Order: sequence, then structure tokens, then C-alpha cells
Amino acid sequence: MRIVAGRHRGRRLEAPEGSDTRPTADRVRQALFDILMHSDLVEMEGARVVDAFAGSGALGLEALSRGAAHACFLELAARPLAAIYANVKALKVEAETKVIRADATRPPAAPHACTLAFLDPPYGKGLVPPCLDGLAAQGWLADEALVVVEIATGEDFTAPAGFHLADERPRGAAKLVFLIHRR
Repeated sequence: MRIVAGRHRGRRLEAPEGSDTRPTADRVRQALFDILMHSDLVEMEGARVVDAFAGSGALGLEALSRGAAHACFLELAARPLAAIYANVKALKVEAETKVIRADATRPPAAPHACTLAFLDPPYGKGLVPPCLDGLAAQGWLADEALVVVEIATGEDFTAPAGFHLADERPRGAAKLVFLIHRR
């Protein structure tokens, strides 16, 4: 797994061992960031990012590589946390990041509101709605923040109150759902 583009392009990322995570494939991450960089859904330059169910931290780190100002990583499992810390250290982005051991469905109060959020929960477990509710309630999402959710292609999803469905894009076994948060 590598950073696809930006100032850290080509840098290898450590992926956590075991079955705790399912890292977003490089090709899906490339497609996601191509969409983001060529749309008016979010301004990547200077964005504040939260990467929930962060796994290796690849989504938040890719955003930093492409101009985001800060990324917070929410992860509960020990192996993924170790991978995130290793990746942050290897890229020397400690000052631009905050790693928080937390259940993304019950996050702590946010240190600041974010303009971009990534949610990549385990497929088929119904974790997206409680995560969205928790992030909104705890101040993680700025008004008009873009939330990108990765779910299984066949998984049903309905945007909860406070979120507007902006787009959906199938990518192999994954489906990318783009939501706008409105307070």
C-alpha cells in the first residue's frame, strides 16, 4: 500500500496485520481522490479531516499528502493504531495529525470541526448511521462538510437526518457514498 499522489507520493504505508481491518484498495483510493480533486464537493487545500475506522490511516494520510491541513484518526483496535502511529512517524506528519483511540460510533468531543470525513467501517454491520450521528453530535463535522462513506456494493444505505446524499459511485466490491452534512 502506497500514497498515490501529492507530496508523499509513492511512500509505502504499513498495513495492520490480522483481520481487524480491510484497507481501502489503492485503486479505490485513487478513484476516490480523483473524484474529490476534480469536483466542487470539498476544497482539499487546507481541509481539516477526520478518518473514522481509520485502519492504516491511508485515507487521512492521502488527504494530507494532497494539501489537507490536519487529520484526526479515530481507531479502536490496537494493531491498526500501531500502524497509524508508524505511518504518521514515517511520513513525519506528527504536527499535522492527532491519533485518538476511540470507537467511531461513540467518538469523544472533537478538537475542531472538520470539512472532510472518511468512514470506512467493516461492511454489513450497520455502523455508518451511529457513526454519522456520533460525529455530528460531538462537533466533528462542520456545516456543509463532505462525508465519504465506503460500503459494500450491495449494501443498502439511506442518508440519516442532517445528511444530504450528493453522489454514489460503485468501485468493484466497494461503493463510495458522498454525503453533505447540514446542521
